Amino acid sequence: MSNGDLSAAFFLQMALILGACRVMGWLARRVGQPQVMGEMIAGVLIGPSLLGLWLPEWRQKLFPAESLRVLYVGAQLGVGIYMFLVGVDFKEDVLRGRLRSAAAVSLSGMIAPFALGAAVALWLLRMPGMFGDGVTPVTGMLFLGAAMCITAFPVLARIIQEHGLAHTSLGTLALGAGAVNDAVAWCLLAMVLAGFGGGTVVAVKAIGGGIAYCAVVLTLGRRLLQRLGDATGRAGRLTPQTTAIILMLLMLGAWITDSIGIHAVFGGFMLGVAMPKGLLAGELKRQLEPFTVVFLVPMFFAFSGLNTRLDLVNSGPLLLVALVVLLAACAGKGVACWAAARFSGEDNRTALALGALMNARGMMELILLNIGLQKGIIQPALFSVMVLMAILTTLMASPLFEWFYGREARRTGELGKLHAEG
Repeated sequence: MSNGDLSAAFFLQMALILGACRVMGWLARRVGQPQVMGEMIAGVLIGPSLLGLWLPEWRQKLFPAESLRVLYVGAQLGVGIYMFLVGVDFKEDVLRGRLRSAAAVSLSGMIAPFALGAAVALWLLRMPGMFGDGVTPVTGMLFLGAAMCITAFPVLARIIQEHGLAHTSLGTLALGAGAVNDAVAWCLLAMVLAGFGGGTVVAVKAIGGGIAYCAVVLTLGRRLLQRLGDATGRAGRLTPQTTAIILMLLMLGAWITDSIGIHAVFGGFMLGVAMPKGLLAGELKRQLEPFTVVFLVPMFFAFSGLNTRLDLVNSGPLLLVALVVLLAACAGKGVACWAAARFSGEDNRTALALGALMNARGMMELILLNIGLQKGIIQPALFSVMVLMAILTTLMASPLFEWFYGREARRTGELGKLHAEG
């Protein structure tokens, strides 16, 4: 395709993507789901699972293979900026007050799902069409264990924000545990890629580089960023020059973490955490969030949906695999995180709410699964089963949270009190 054809295809694609996401988001809100859940489903619907199944020629014309490169770049930009804004809103002081609970929930949310994922992998390795050729038992166990460990960090953030929990101890606790979970899961993925031909240097670079990046950003970087915050305070507004500097640093941070093998979203998130709070943080969210959420993030859901083939899950054995994977995912995340929160002294309602939130997969799961599919670690059938699990666990999160926590919190006025505390 020529450059003119690529740009024309992009504009038409974005019109379809934005329309589908708004319609499905509206429908999701009507049935008690967050807007982001409708956007996830919209991404799948415009892919081969529905549009490609009913109107394959139309889908091919709307989304020719050459145009997906542009959509991919936009998707990464959108999720990177969004996670930066999540980091800007992240309240470390609240997390420090719940550190014991966050550590327990995070640890349980890694060990239990990893063990169950590894056990399921051993079973699936004996089934043809699940893992790629040359995948060893260790590689398969590490990959599926990492996939089970993932929490839908960006989706989790949207659910927390849409329920009005962004500044509460419960919301911060869930985000803190989710951040640690996903960082460890990406380190596990680096080990998988190392064992699948990347060499041990891949794992060492990802883990060592990730630790070094966090250390630099949260110490030296934080002190330098404070100067931008002070300048914004003196000016009484966020100037274009300051905005440009921050966006440049965001792109640089995303490039660093992507280069070392940990996804670009973590570079953006950690930079956001290091940003000084106050006027600067508020202005960044005011200026960047609307365009990012409405225009950029839907590109990620669309790109993921274009790689999803739910129509492959069409036989008894594959439906059994899907059921086992779903049960293992819910037990490994939801039940384990609930138990860990209770053990740490949280009340039962808070523990159940945490389990429901942590059980959601979604965005980050789709990123990891796409990498596994592109690298040949898993095959399309297992990819589709895992995508189905990601969608169902994310669909569960909001209704379960409402059942366990939200309705009672609104009835007693507790949610308002939590806001005041935040």
